[in-house]
Amino acid sequence: MRTVLLISLSVFITVISCFSQAKPAQKTYCNPINIDYGYCPIPNFTEWGRHRATADPVIVAYKGDYYLFSTNQWGYWWSSDMLNWNFVSRKFLKPWHKVYDELCAPAVWVMGDTMIVFGSTYSSNFPIWMSTDPKGNQWKEAIDSLAIGGWDPAFFTDDDGKLYMYNGSSNRYPLYGVELDRKTFQPKGTRKEMYLLEDWRYGWQRFGEYLDNTFLDPFIEGAWMTKHNGKYYLQYGAPGTEFSGYADGVVVGDSPLGPFVPQSDPFSYKPGGFARGAGHGATFQDQQNNYWHVSTIAISVKNNFERRLGIWPAGFDKDGIMYCNTAFGDYPHFIPGAGKDSYFAGWWLLNFNKPVTVSSSLGAYSANLAVDENIKTYWSAATGNKDEWIQTDLGNTSTVNAIQINYADQDAAFLGKQTDIFHQYRLSGSTDGKKWKILIDKSNNKKDVPHDYVELAETVQARYIRLENIYMPTGKFAISGLRVFGNGNGSKPSPVENFVVLRTEKDKRSAWLKWKPAPDAFAYNIYTGLSPDKLYNCIMVHNSNEYYYKAMDNQKAYYFAIESINENGVSVRTKPLRVD
Repeated sequence: MRTVLLISLSVFITVISCFSQAKPAQKTYCNPINIDYGYCPIPNFTEWGRHRATADPVIVAYKGDYYLFSTNQWGYWWSSDMLNWNFVSRKFLKPWHKVYDELCAPAVWVMGDTMIVFGSTYSSNFPIWMSTDPKGNQWKEAIDSLAIGGWDPAFFTDDDGKLYMYNGSSNRYPLYGVELDRKTFQPKGTRKEMYLLEDWRYGWQRFGEYLDNTFLDPFIEGAWMTKHNGKYYLQYGAPGTEFSGYADGVVVGDSPLGPFVPQSDPFSYKPGGFARGAGHGATFQDQQNNYWHVSTIAISVKNNFERRLGIWPAGFDKDGIMYCNTAFGDYPHFIPGAGKDSYFAGWWLLNFNKPVTVSSSLGAYSANLAVDENIKTYWSAATGNKDEWIQTDLGNTSTVNAIQINYADQDAAFLGKQTDIFHQYRLSGSTDGKKWKILIDKSNNKKDVPHDYVELAETVQARYIRLENIYMPTGKFAISGLRVFGNGNGSKPSPVENFVVLRTEKDKRSAWLKWKPAPDAFAYNIYTGLSPDKLYNCIMVHNSNEYYYKAMDNQKAYYFAIESINENGVSVRTKPLRVD
């Protein structure tokens, strides 16, 4: 009996010890979101190198979980927390379709107790699918085909049960909308024009990386409808998916088919920082009824359609203005239900343009391209072997909260979706570059983690962070961003001085912004909007004390404010400056 009691007591103590040492669950995420993006499946879209790609995302909440669909992934993801995403392999097109056209720019919506999926098509042999168990991958055809079809479709069920479809993807034609029969999905009447771009008025709708490219007219696409407080918010993507200024705009109406009035500025906009672009997406609510927006991030190096996905907090203000908060949008943010007043975690980038040492380099893919806060550039080792490594110097001993590893595709061999690949690595920290402590050990990892982000169970003090490659699924060991977040244990930067905004009378869509450099800052956030208390759009600028802002409504006055940023925090923001 005594032996049994001693064994039982020992087991009890062991169990209690395990619970006391259990790591707290991760509560933050970092854009681009870390999902197992498929590789571009289209051979003639990989002329500059094979690469991962997806875009045009939709997230819907269904039966307590979140479901994410996007272009050409041969399946979809579900998550209970918007952090850990589980892939479900599924092909929705019928066998005679070309395999690489699998579910482009999908429409997903919930009607009653059923999830429904439809993809972009103008053909008459593309089914609408429905499921009451998408987690279990149980689907059946709702109808064999949709009579009218449409590219970049979106569906909306109103409070009265009526069903509407929106679609359009063109630099010539507008978005269209039509009511559908709820049971047959056939149109009730003819399509109506919803909205066509007005780039002559709204500067952000102009085509080109710098909104000055005139060889093509801007594109409007990616419709999505949200109803809030009796108003209808029809969203759309513009002006082009390959640009940093790729954004979602919104027009507002009193009925689902308009007429609509544009909000002057894009509501989802992120032209600066590490992960740029926030266009062609969808707005959804979490389990706490807070709004979020998922959208497309541009890379466009190996092909114009090389892209990733980001999730941003969104909402409506007291005046019914729809907004999306992308300020520090590629820094750590809390997931829904984390119990925080602010989604931004308040952890700062510690290693921007700091010294880097590496095991080897491939050609011009030099070491510091891994810390330049540009997802388009990257360092590549000469091989993908186990002994390749990269080490970043934070400059001084800092508090480290989290680390993001963004892999780049150098000499990748894959085409299409891969479901059995993985990355393995080890992350270590040191205060002197001699004695090292393992922070993250994923030497036995079996998941595909192309944008792995790990929040440390406990903060550490470190000056050096070292990433050692153990296994790459394909190609060279290449990193577009080894990003270390926390606090530099120093002083916040000085406020910006002599901030000037010059708006040209020749083209009031544009302005030249200039300011005195803050000596202790490495970046700046420029906030802009139509009211001093509605500065909803933000541009992060690195390594410069000027910016050409070309996104204005030429018929309205604007307000601007600016703050400086370093590894210790952010300065006081300047008083909003009005320009007419």
